[in-house]
Amino acid sequence: MSEIALFKGAAVPGFVKKAEVSALAKSLAGGSGQSGKRISIKGGVFRLIHDGKEVAQIDDRHMHVVIVNAAPKVGRIFFAKKWDGDATTPPDCWSSDGNTPDKDVPSKQHANCADCPQNIKGSGANESKACRYQQSVALVPVFEDELAEDVMKLVLPALSLFGKEENGNFPLQAYARHLAAQNINPDMVVTRMRFDTKAESPKLFFKPVRWLTEDEYERAQEMGQSEDAIKAITMSVNLDAVKAPAADDTLPGKRPGKAKPAPVDDDDEDEAPAPKAKAKAKPAPVDDDDEDDEPKVRKPAPAPAAKADPKSTLASLASKWDDEED
Repeated sequence: MSEIALFKGAAVPGFVKKAEVSALAKSLAGGSGQSGKRISIKGGVFRLIHDGKEVAQIDDRHMHVVIVNAAPKVGRIFFAKKWDGDATTPPDCWSSDGNTPDKDVPSKQHANCADCPQNIKGSGANESKACRYQQSVALVPVFEDELAEDVMKLVLPALSLFGKEENGNFPLQAYARHLAAQNINPDMVVTRMRFDTKAESPKLFFKPVRWLTEDEYERAQEMGQSEDAIKAITMSVNLDAVKAPAADDTLPGKRPGKAKPAPVDDDDEDEAPAPKAKAKAKPAPVDDDDEDDEPKVRKPAPAPAAKADPKSTLASLASKWDDEED
């Protein structure tokens, strides 16, 4: 049955009748989309984050939003070691388009993502792939049926991106394709994001709730092209914190060059140089948590998260967030 039936006979707005499938719809459907304000789904809870700090939580298991923009491609991200939860900890390799490492990556795992050893099942914990898919979307929260003033970033993992519809609930790509089949773009409707309570890791389903009004649609269009929205969908890495490798001559897929002596790095636990004959060998520290399936974020400082009404909470934060950047 068409999702339009969910709106219980509501008249189709004029802007929907005249619209074509947008670049946003194509990005979310799988074709060719810590800065700013963002939403985290850590622990299966919607958390409002600013400047790397949690400032509020939403107790409900669902949240209403308008999806106003999305990264044009599903990207990839790889951590060689367990992520320690530091918001400034950079990945070891990443790709904005999911095909090749970004040009700024100093520790490329392979010349292309498809043939990368980190893209092989079993390279990660529990027979998973060590390199993970993710896509950033720009959202406008809807509280008490009104669009908020802020554009917020949400980074979705593979579980929330791929898969099939389940009882009217869709992963993001299936949701966007389902809407596009009816000539509906994601920024024409209010979308309900709901946690899958059966999933072990945070996983979201998506479902339309209602049409936007003409005024709301115009506003969503403007917010989708705002500087905050563009920042939200752009993959960024703290390059100052990224440690460049000694040499990339051994990069898989490239012809090896002349061997170069690797500099000694006392902090490198995985590739420590062999000790000299007279020196005592020190055992490399063991990290029993390296097998965790997902990079995990360190629990925030003990400052209690606000439990107030989400709309009023966000509104009270708006003045604080204005003209600030992460």
